[in-house]
This record gives sequence, structure tokens and C-alpha cells, in this order.
Amino acid sequence: MSTLADIIDPLTEVRDELVVPKKDKALTCLACGHRCFIKEGRRGICKVRYNEGGELKVPTGYVGALNCDPTEKKPFFHFLPGSATLTFGMLGCDYHCGYCQNWLTSQALRDPNAVAPPQRTTPEILVRIAREKGARIVGSSYNEPLITAEWARDVFELAKAEGLKTCFISNGNATREVLDYLRPVTDGYKVDLKSMQDKSYRRLGGVLQVVLDAIPMLVEMGFWVEVVTLLIPGFNDSEEEVREAASYLAGVSPAIPWHVTAFHKDYKMTDPDDTPAATLIRATEIGYEEGLHYVYAGNRPGQVGSLEDTRCHGCGTTLIRRVGFHVRDQRVGPDGRCPKCATAIPGIWS
Repeated sequence: MSTLADIIDPLTEVRDELVVPKKDKALTCLACGHRCFIKEGRRGICKVRYNEGGELKVPTGYVGALNCDPTEKKPFFHFLPGSATLTFGMLGCDYHCGYCQNWLTSQALRDPNAVAPPQRTTPEILVRIAREKGARIVGSSYNEPLITAEWARDVFELAKAEGLKTCFISNGNATREVLDYLRPVTDGYKVDLKSMQDKSYRRLGGVLQVVLDAIPMLVEMGFWVEVVTLLIPGFNDSEEEVREAASYLAGVSPAIPWHVTAFHKDYKMTDPDDTPAATLIRATEIGYEEGLHYVYAGNRPGQVGSLEDTRCHGCGTTLIRRVGFHVRDQRVGPDGRCPKCATAIPGIWS
């Protein structure tokens, strides 16, 4: 009986953009912050990048998931609000989060219950679908897109040539090398800041400092950056930890939009209660207290008042009204300025 690896391993190609050759046909992969040292015949932590004969084989030519979603669902609130994003993903991840909502794709090859058959496709087909659906953005998500960075770049190069914007929806476990590789063809980058405790990150398969280093790199390199923290009761929702996250982001740039979103039971994490709206409301208050200009409460539409809306940080005028992922009113013009006081609102507006 064929395994999933048997099915997707042929859907790979040799690429050398994100690899450093080592002795005895070993290599170091630079696609994510793990910087895996991969001996001949072995796989990286992600399970989908592997060493064959001293060359790095990486995924290509398929998607494990494909949808056209509101851009606000990514979530991006300052990136062509009201638009649609054609979002594709492949299989595999460099983390193993027990609460992953996309575990069918992300945990493929790691969890035998995660089955998302690959669908063969090409960059040309994906860009054509984006056009047919009226999407203005093409994004890579559903699994960790860093581990399939070469495929994303192939798709994005064509999307950019066709006048579309592009984005990554990522855990932020990045290297300088992979961000340099992606920057010429990538406009937006959403980072999950999952916790401010390294021990929590270790439980998920990551290292906190790598993500904390990546966020200022992304800002410095000119990506449009938005950050999401899924608040999980008993895991990362203490006032102390929320304040630490807000303070850190404000220190990088007060213009970074921060989304504090509600957890719901999923995958292997079914013990914590779902996040109440009151926790989100308090977290947004803390974000503003620490100096952030744009803080949003997510996944509780209709329960958080105006905390889904965008207000000018200069005069307080409500510029974008939202209910969930849907934009009800949009007053920021293509020039990105508040129509009342002319304050420049950070983001991508045209």
C-alpha cells in the first residue's frame, strides 16, 4: 500500500537556492529557522524536504489545499481591505502545534490521520484561477509556506507579472536567507506570535527567539507585516504575557497591526475552554496601553464592539468597519490617508 510520502516524493525537484552543501553529501537547508543539517537519504524536520544523493529535493507542482477567501481571513486588515486572496498550501510543517486548525495539511507525513491528497497544478493555473475568482492577492498558507518557499516563489513571480499582490501566512520561523529569497516577489507577511515563553514554543516544535528575530527583519526588509496571537486559556493568555508581546511589537514598530484572536478546541488540544470575548477585549486594551496603534480582536464577530474596525491613530475617526471577515465600510483612499485629518495609515491600499 502506498504511503503519502510515496505519493508526494515524486512531486519534488532539485533546487539549490536555499541550501549549503556540506561534506559527505550532507547539506544544510536554509528554508526555515531550524536550519536542518540533512545527511544523504534523510529528511528535514518538515518531512517534505530531503537529501537525495547530496542534492536537496523540495516540493513542487501541487497543492494540498486551495481556496479563495476574504483577505481579512488571513488575517490582513491593512492590505487591500475587502479584497479576496487566492490561497494555496502544500503539505508538511516545521512545527507540530497541538491546536492546529490546518492539521490535515500541516501534519501530513507526521500524523497518519492527516490525509490531504495532493492535487497537481502549475503556477499558470493558479494565477488563472485567481483572475477568474477576482482575487487581487495570491497567498501561501494552510501548511507552513517557508518549507515550500521555492514553489511559492515560482507562483508569486507569475502572479506579480500579472499585476497581483502576494503574501505569506506563516509561523515566522524564518531565516534571513529565505526572506532575502522571497522579498523580491512577496508583498505581505503575516506572522503567528504564539507565545512569549520559549518553553511554550518548544512544545510546539519551535524556538521563540527565531520568531522574535524574524519580525524586525521583515519590517526592515519592507514586507507589509501583520502579527497574530491566538490567545489560548492557560497557555498564553496571562496579562503579563499579553503585555510582554504587545510591548515587544510596539518596540519594533507601533504601526504593526496586532490581531488577538480567540482559540477554539481543535485537533489534539481539547482541554482549554474557548477564549471568551472579555479576554480579547482586555488584550486589545493592553496593546494600546503598550503603544501599538492598531489592535484587533478576532474570531468573536459581534461580541467585541468596534474592535474589528480600523480607526485613524491620528484623530480616531473610524475608517473601516468590519463584521468578522466582511468589510462594511472602507474610507481609506488609494493614497492611504485618513480623509478627515490626512494622517498616513500604514498598509497597502492600492
